[in-house]
Amino acid sequence: MLGLTITCLLLPGCNPAGPGFFRFGSDGWVRVTVDVPLQGGTGWMQQVLTWNSEGAWKLAEEIGYDGVVGDRTLLRNPGLPYAYAANYLSLLHLVNDHRGTKLWGLSDQIADCGIGRSRVRFLIGDNMLDEEREWSRCAPKAATLRFLSTEGVRPGDDGAERVIQVAMRARDFTLGENSDRYAYTGSLPFATLERGTETGMDLDEPRLFRSGGDGNESEAPRDWLDFWDEHTEGSGRRPPDIDWAREMAVVATGGERDEAGDSIEVRRVLVVGDDRGIRFEIVRRVPGNYCAPADRVIWPYHIALTTRSVTPVSYSPTRTERVPCDV
Repeated sequence: MLGLTITCLLLPGCNPAGPGFFRFGSDGWVRVTVDVPLQGGTGWMQQVLTWNSEGAWKLAEEIGYDGVVGDRTLLRNPGLPYAYAANYLSLLHLVNDHRGTKLWGLSDQIADCGIGRSRVRFLIGDNMLDEEREWSRCAPKAATLRFLSTEGVRPGDDGAERVIQVAMRARDFTLGENSDRYAYTGSLPFATLERGTETGMDLDEPRLFRSGGDGNESEAPRDWLDFWDEHTEGSGRRPPDIDWAREMAVVATGGERDEAGDSIEVRRVLVVGDDRGIRFEIVRRVPGNYCAPADRVIWPYHIALTTRSVTPVSYSPTRTERVPCDV
């Protein structure tokens, strides 16, 4: 393949970086990035699907609020990578040769999609040529990778339809229809104020802090100040700046643990029920089998910030995830 590629480079009119037998990216990778505005632009979600020519893929997801990251997750392909290699070549065919999805010849970039639409980017890289090519377009709605669709694309916007179609096919070839593979589906945006394993108090259950409806919504709840003082062991460390009139804080915890490597995190903030109550989904992450973490008493916690709500609040049963030793 290398010899034929060099020959192609020497021949007039032969372009290895486009449609042809040795397609651009045959030895390389593709990357689909979806940037999703949440709650009118007060928060965001980003999903990045990276897939290489040997078949291995990974999905990195991030959610945040008011410019601060709330959580990040990484999902890798289940099973052996080579099972996805044939589908990778099928995707290259769509990008390079298929009449309805060919990207070569399209202009490269769309800079800004506003707060009502997602931005979809498709990048393809070639290792032998050491080159990359990227196209981006705006989706019709603020849709995540799971719900990405060409429905509603503006008439005549052939470029958007092509980029979105290719992104959807990359999704289907790798993640398939399993909705459980996405971390933050349906979540309100949230930010991390602090997370760790050392605290000055016994944190056995989740706790919510929000201002009351007594006309002092802008003032910090008294129990928050008491909590912060005890949590920081009276160190005098200043509590985070919170706009209590429009924000509330939750402390997720899993109680005492007896080995290093355990952590706790808010995974999703969901609106549920007819009364539009708020449910915090909490996940405990523990080292996978054979990781051999050290024995140590810790109190994992995650303090998160989200938009204030006056509706009832609940917590989902804590779910446990095994984390590979190399993550």
